[in-house]
Amino acid sequence: MKHLAAYLLLGLGGNTSPSASDIKSVLESVGIEADDERLDKLLEELKGKDINELIAEGSAKLASVPSGGGGGGGAAAAGGAAGGDAAEAPKEEEKVEEKEESDDDMGFGLFD
Repeated sequence: MKHLAAYLLLGLGGNTSPSASDIKSVLESVGIEADDERLDKLLEELKGKDINELIAEGSAKLASVPSGGGGGGGAAAAGGAAGGDAAEAPKEEEKVEEKEESDDDMGFGLFD
């Protein structure tokens, strides 16, 4: 990644075809040692290609990649093999509201 970053920096600076020594000098200027094997592979992959076209191509590919949280999995559908009475709607239970306790029942209020 550091080699590519140096290559792109040189491209921004006007050097449309950076050499291995150009990239090494950029990396060495900030105290980073270049890996010759990776640098040669990078230059081989980029040889004769326009970096702006490669970036545009990569952006188009990246746009097609789904991103963002998918959330949790969807709820499973109700299975039909659960039993013969599974099709019947369950009876609604009556909601019994609990009577709230008031402060008067305790003989004092919270902010007394």
